[in-house]
Amino acid sequence: MTCQTYSLFVLSVIMIYFGRFGNSLILAQLQNDIDQLKADFNSSHSDVADGGPIFTEKLINWTERNEKRIILSQIVSMYLKMLESTDKSKAHIRHISEELYTLKESLPDGLKKMKDLMDLSKLQMSDLKIQRKAVNELFSVLQKLVETSTSFKRKRSQSQRRCKC
Repeated sequence: MTCQTYSLFVLSVIMIYFGRFGNSLILAQLQNDIDQLKADFNSSHSDVADGGPIFTEKLINWTERNEKRIILSQIVSMYLKMLESTDKSKAHIRHISEELYTLKESLPDGLKKMKDLMDLSKLQMSDLKIQRKAVNELFSVLQKLVETSTSFKRKRSQSQRRCKC
C-alpha cells in the first residue's frame, strides 16, 4: 500500500467497521472525495512517506472491538479537527466531514478513557502515599480482573456450545 492511499484505507476501515456502507455511505463517492482531498493537501508529495503511517500503524495493536472503538473515536476526532481548517465550500470536504460526524456520533467518547490512561501513567509509584493507596485497592483490582476473565470465558464457552458444527 502506498502512502497516498493511507487516508482512504483508514477511513474505509473505520466506516466498514461500523457498517456504514450498507446505510448511506457510497464507497466510490467517498473514494472520489478523498482523492480530491489528497489533491487539496498535495498528499503525493515525497515527504508523505517519511516516518511511515500515522494512524494505520496504531490500529494493529488494538484488537478487541471495544478497544478499536476507543482508538477509532480518537482518529475520527483528529480527522474532523483537521477538516475544520479547510474550505467548507468544497462539496467533497463537506461530504467527508458529514460522514465522519455521523460516525463520531456512533462512537463512545474515548477522550475520558484516554485521560484515565494518561492519569495512570503519571502516577508516581515511588511515592509512599501512592503505594499505600495502591495496596489498599489491590484486592478490589484483582476481583475486577477475575470477574472480567470469568465473564470472557463464560461468553466464549457459551458460543462454543451453541455451535453445532
